[in-house]
Amino acid sequence: MPKPPIQSAPRVPVDETHPEFEARPVSGDALDALTAVSVEVGGAYKPLPGTEGAVGFTHFDTPSSEDNAVTVLLTKENMDLLPSQALVRINSLKDEKGTLDRTYLGTVVAGPFAEPDGLRADSPIIVTTTVQGKIFLPRYHGRAFVQILGEEAEGQIIPPRYRPRPNSPVFTLNVDESTRILKVGGNVRMGLVVGQEEITVGLQTSNKAVLPRHTAVIGTTGSGKSTTVSGLVHQFQKAGVATILIDVEPEYTEIDVPSDDQQMLTALKRRGINPAGTKGMTIYHLVGKETSRDVPGGTIKPFSLKFCDLSPYAIMEILELSEAQQDRFYKAYDATRAVMRDLKIYPSSKPEEDTLLDLDELEVGYPKLTLSYLLDIAGMFRHAVSKDEGEPVPFSEVFRKNLNRVQQRLQQVKTSHELSWLALIGRLGRINRLKVFDNPQAAAIDYAELIKPGKVSVIDLSDIDQPQVKNLVIADILRGVQGVQEENVRSLKVAGKKPTPVVIIIEEAHEFLSAHRIKQMPVLFEQVAKIAKRGRKRWLGLMFVTQLPQHLPDEVLGLVNNFVLHKISDSGVVDRLRKSISGIDKSQWGMIPGLAPGQALVSLTSMTRPLLVSIDPTPCRLRLVE
Repeated sequence: MPKPPIQSAPRVPVDETHPEFEARPVSGDALDALTAVSVEVGGAYKPLPGTEGAVGFTHFDTPSSEDNAVTVLLTKENMDLLPSQALVRINSLKDEKGTLDRTYLGTVVAGPFAEPDGLRADSPIIVTTTVQGKIFLPRYHGRAFVQILGEEAEGQIIPPRYRPRPNSPVFTLNVDESTRILKVGGNVRMGLVVGQEEITVGLQTSNKAVLPRHTAVIGTTGSGKSTTVSGLVHQFQKAGVATILIDVEPEYTEIDVPSDDQQMLTALKRRGINPAGTKGMTIYHLVGKETSRDVPGGTIKPFSLKFCDLSPYAIMEILELSEAQQDRFYKAYDATRAVMRDLKIYPSSKPEEDTLLDLDELEVGYPKLTLSYLLDIAGMFRHAVSKDEGEPVPFSEVFRKNLNRVQQRLQQVKTSHELSWLALIGRLGRINRLKVFDNPQAAAIDYAELIKPGKVSVIDLSDIDQPQVKNLVIADILRGVQGVQEENVRSLKVAGKKPTPVVIIIEEAHEFLSAHRIKQMPVLFEQVAKIAKRGRKRWLGLMFVTQLPQHLPDEVLGLVNNFVLHKISDSGVVDRLRKSISGIDKSQWGMIPGLAPGQALVSLTSMTRPLLVSIDPTPCRLRLVE
């Protein structure tokens, strides 16, 4: 039999005007009693001296606490005052009188997280009331995790010897003080600190500890690398830096034109930046190849390579010659040098003879030695071992006119194996047919022009299919720029003047300096490493841009001190970078797989700590907008 429904008691109306509800004065005895109790416990509440204006207080340590990190508790009203990456000052108090013991500087690395007062967030009552949507939820407070940057002493930050005490007041720093402590100011603007958009992050081109210490821009496709690079190039030009951008993909040949991408224009407007092209830009492309530029205008120059500028050892490595082919190559190279001396091609004077005394073939080739000379000598060696009838006919006129003297010199060299000579001639012939060496239709690059203040040079290699040719061009540019910059620094030092900073940006660096290639090309890598080491004293910086950092060997990453890390989805790559890059904490590494396009973790030698930065949109036009 069903139970009858429970009847609720009828509501009795209450007359709030009844005398029972009238306010009555508290008796004097009761007030005296309350005063006596308050005096007994210390009187009316007064904030501890030195805690006025604090946004939170340090918490007690737990077994899971870490060195150089503390937990800060704060009221819900103050949670918005302590965003991620905010800088704080912690006044560690010695006693209950508020005596200041030490002052620490720190940054918020996680939180603030909301926690209920007096209950665990996962307690049944909290879970139940939240799921049911009830209104009697408890009050809550914030919990933030702060990494200690150091102890503040006489305006300097020194390594901390002790931890801040519990219940120490925590204060936020204003924009000017945060900028000063983080050391993020500079004349080359990069973007805004995420969570603290009032703070602008920039590079200081006059600081020798920044650009010449070399930089890596790393991230997956679409993460914003091209935006970062083109924005930096634009800023470098305005700051008077000479920039050489090696464009492997057809992307930067129109950065002298203002951006016309609608999404980029909207982002520029929000930042208060006007679209603008990069001034002073020249596009260089290899003779016989085309540039990717589609818009009219612009300064475009074809160029050829000088075979004598390249180290014979670097050439052997780049062409990936076998051991037998390398042996034939160097025999032909050495014989060509001897023939050139015999015929007074070089040296032809006493000063040229003196120049040869300082020649380092690990860095540069034999002066005036051309690829056609080398092919002629290799062909004559092949003819000698093949027992072919007739006399070989050299391509070079000077060799044809002095054929007997050339043959006399070659007869002094013992050699064999026609197949190895044929293989070598085939390799040399392929690059000779490209007509990129010593081509009379295009002069070599004037490297002194590239290092002028504010000069932007885009080396367009997008129409080159052969990776060996791309690597030959890159190797030649690195060597050429290094040579003129070293001479420029020497002459300016004598005059007491400061040299122009120079930055060489290598796009798709993993194709040029992969771990596989470095094993095969140790001489070429030694050239790059030497440039990297010398560049630190000669205002010559390298910037490696790659979407495949896992292909870069540790030797290359070891040359880099500044990093701009965009989104990297592969956890294995992140773990590998974590072993190579210092100074980035665990929470920051955890951000990298989830970064939005245009966000990057920026770690510069000039900055106090790495920061998550919203990179400025580029004002220049990109051919392939990420």
